[in-house]
Amino acid sequence: MAEFEHVPVMLHEVLRLLDPQPGQIFVDGTVGGGGHALRIARAVTPGGRLIAIDRDASALERAKSTLSDFRDAVTFVHDDFRHLRRILADLGVSGVHGVLLDLGVSSFQLDEPRRGFTYRFDAPLDMRMDTRSRVTAADLVNSLSFDELTRIFREYGEERWARRIAREIVRRREREPFITTGQLVEAVKDAIPAPARRRGPHPAKRTFQALRIAVNDELAAVREGLEAAIDALLPGGRVAVISFHSLEDRIVKQTFARLSQGCQCPPDVPVCRCGKKPLLRILTRKAVVPGAAELEKNPRARSARLRVAERTGLGREGGE
Repeated sequence: MAEFEHVPVMLHEVLRLLDPQPGQIFVDGTVGGGGHALRIARAVTPGGRLIAIDRDASALERAKSTLSDFRDAVTFVHDDFRHLRRILADLGVSGVHGVLLDLGVSSFQLDEPRRGFTYRFDAPLDMRMDTRSRVTAADLVNSLSFDELTRIFREYGEERWARRIAREIVRRREREPFITTGQLVEAVKDAIPAPARRRGPHPAKRTFQALRIAVNDELAAVREGLEAAIDALLPGGRVAVISFHSLEDRIVKQTFARLSQGCQCPPDVPVCRCGKKPLLRILTRKAVVPGAAELEKNPRARSARLRVAERTGLGREGGE
């Protein structure tokens, strides 16, 4: 197993915008190695509580080690943050002061070859964040139709050569099934024209991203989990989301924009009839990005985008 060192992305910006205080209740919905969670736990104690969630059992074990000094103040939950409503109900928590969602694949998942998340190692073609799940990346590659593979690569990977890659996969799997990441990398390289392979990032990057999103149903999880996080916030509570690709960031941006809109009655109506009051106040009009100093220390943070919003205290229909 690779040596694991968790480097929390935009730590100072996250803490400044979430502003955790002693006695408060916070949720880290994707605790990972616990880098952000450690600082949040320090900030909410004494008297506060951190609920640390992750669907990756290995990540949760690492977080338990990182947060060992705060074991009395931290509750660890092996689950998907999309189930936050149920998780909080099971814990008897009716509202929280803040939620952090650090989306995407973690550094230790990328650096563990056997997990199959990366094109850098020849390993089993897995990509499951929760190993209790039944469907692996190999299952999708070997069973989905040409049209469905094309759709996944185009929509989730924004891959220009989606059709060519899908066609090459279908052709190869007729001879032998895909078992390893190395097989998939070779198929992608052969499918993409040589000039395109020599430009930009690794030619298999978008294909691997697309399969990972599909295996873990990541975009639906973001939509459901973000809505649940906002619902869980107490008045004045804040939600912070770190995303690493445009598809996730678009969901966050659009959700924040929709829930921060006020009255939508026509301008010629003298009295508001719709009763729509903003549920959120956006604290980051533009996404916050890592600075040059952080990128020098942690190049993997390059694509990170942070957005934060605050619950106004009004309900979805404008009530208290």
